[in-house]
Amino acid sequence: MGQSYKVAILGATGAVGTELIELLQSRQFPVSELKLLASPRSAGRTLTFQGEELPIEAVGENSFANVDLVLASAGGSISKAWAPKAVAAGAVVIDNSSAFRMDPQVPLVVPEVNPDAAARHQGIIANPNCTTILMSVAIWPLHQIQPIKRIVAATYQSASGAGARAMEEVKTQAKAILQGETPTSEVFPYPLAFNLFPHNSKLTDQGYCEEELKMVHETRKIFGAPDLRITATCIRVPVLRAHSEAINLEFDAPFDVAQARELLSQAPGVKLVEDWQANYFPMPIEASGRDEVLVGRIRQDLSHPCGLELWLSGDQIRKGAALNAVQIAELLVARNLLQPAAPALAT
Repeated sequence: MGQSYKVAILGATGAVGTELIELLQSRQFPVSELKLLASPRSAGRTLTFQGEELPIEAVGENSFANVDLVLASAGGSISKAWAPKAVAAGAVVIDNSSAFRMDPQVPLVVPEVNPDAAARHQGIIANPNCTTILMSVAIWPLHQIQPIKRIVAATYQSASGAGARAMEEVKTQAKAILQGETPTSEVFPYPLAFNLFPHNSKLTDQGYCEEELKMVHETRKIFGAPDLRITATCIRVPVLRAHSEAINLEFDAPFDVAQARELLSQAPGVKLVEDWQANYFPMPIEASGRDEVLVGRIRQDLSHPCGLELWLSGDQIRKGAALNAVQIAELLVARNLLQPAAPALAT
């Protein structure tokens, strides 16, 4: 039956953590034992995996003993504290936070784009930012045919990017507004229901927020193109789940629209969604819960002979986070880059 692995999920109770549990089950990842780790306040609760109620444990010094794989989605500070301990205990860590993404010793992997980078890991593999993953899957097939010179991205990011509490907050705000009440905000700085605002990550001296710079630096690292020109504007929009992006690409020479459409119709991880007669293109409501990045409205940039425009929607929690992590784990298994710990000897 092949090898199986002892897996730990760090941040098991969050939106991405619960999605990781579902994906390990639905994709039949070879799990011999699943350990659910979270903060002390979640300890004692249970979550279901393969019909069994598993207890949630508070992460501690002995949490990673004999663990082969850690899927971490508990925030940067938690990952910085615990990922090195997990590696020291013998585990491989696939980390969904921003803690290690730009570390030159840590591969930043999108399996459809740079799978070979995973082999260079030294115990930790970083999962890119959600907007970076979705864009990379969509534009990499074009970049392989004709290198991209410049990317201009505008993102329309759902509440799910800020977690389960943010999604609930938007629902509560919408209800309050419809009832003529004043909405309140705790997760976001402003009400998101019936509203939108620039991404609420920290602003830098350059005038870009951290989310926008993640797209710049991470895409360059994943593509192996440190001089690739990229600019981004990231916006929070009142959508519960799934992000959308408007992407403008500039090439050295014109890129045939029909060829681009054909390439993307066959690209791994992509579903072409275009009905020009019906004005029907990717929508977050249809991307939610799906593994593929929906791409469409591919057209010539009227302002530049070497420019292409496209539009995409993708599930931030799945391909933008949990699914990409599980796909990296599957890649490690397929390439024999993940070795199960030796079972303890009976005494």
